[in-house]
Amino acid sequence: MKNLPSRSLVFGTLALLIVIGLVLDELGALVPLEGLFLQLATPVQRFVAGITEGIIDTSSSWRDLRDLREKNEQLESLVDQLMIENVRLNEVQAENEDLRKKLGFVETYPQYILKAAQVTSRVIGAEPNNFMSVLIIDVGSRDGVRAGMPVVTERGLVGHVRQAGTNWAKVLLIVDPSSSVAALLQSSRLPGVVSGRLGEDLVMDYLAQGEQIFAGEVVLTSGMGGSYPKSLVIGQIVEVEQNDIETFQRAIVRPSVDFRQLETVLVLTSFEPLDVEGILDGSAVDIEGTATPEVDEEATPVP
Repeated sequence: MKNLPSRSLVFGTLALLIVIGLVLDELGALVPLEGLFLQLATPVQRFVAGITEGIIDTSSSWRDLRDLREKNEQLESLVDQLMIENVRLNEVQAENEDLRKKLGFVETYPQYILKAAQVTSRVIGAEPNNFMSVLIIDVGSRDGVRAGMPVVTERGLVGHVRQAGTNWAKVLLIVDPSSSVAALLQSSRLPGVVSGRLGEDLVMDYLAQGEQIFAGEVVLTSGMGGSYPKSLVIGQIVEVEQNDIETFQRAIVRPSVDFRQLETVLVLTSFEPLDVEGILDGSAVDIEGTATPEVDEEATPVP
């Protein structure tokens, strides 16, 4: 009850102030006060507006940043997919180019029956009595592949099948020290024997003294011995080792095949070998070098 007079006083005072304010407003006496109030309130409004805009800009920036991150992740994913697809297409193109070259080789030598094979592994290591350099390919006896068959690419001679399993085969490379190939020089037709050695190059031995041999001359298989068909490319002469006191000359041969990058090869499952023994048995050669026919003793009457 004691607070009742004070409350009435407060309400009365407020009512009086409101009435005075309305009267002053009607008389225009509050205009200067309104101007002062607006002048004092404007910086506060600007400050509050600045804070509000900053909050809105920050929120918008975070939203834009999040959108940019999402788009960046999508772009990175797309780049990865395109990179993978590009690699795949490059592999397909390389494979097609490789097959096209091998097809060209097959068309160039229609007399050969060839079996394409994939190189599955590369073995360079020691066996009990030799240092072996071989390839493992994914064809074998079930594909008609047997030991001794030549192996080539469109660039030239690779080696021969040393051992054949059911679905695999070992290919002894011509760069192996135990390998030897009867060969001849394309231009001079000078014969010799190409052998492997430790390293990337080959050696051609038994080249007759007195014959001129030039660097760059192409070395081919001669077909002698029947192990390889004639005229397969082996490589090129890069150096000649000549010594007058030696019986023969020797040449260093750079193989035409890059054995470090072999992925596919061709196995010659059938070819017509040069029958040297038949030639020697079927005819005799006189001193002048002319062939004379062999005499059939049964058809010759006895004097």
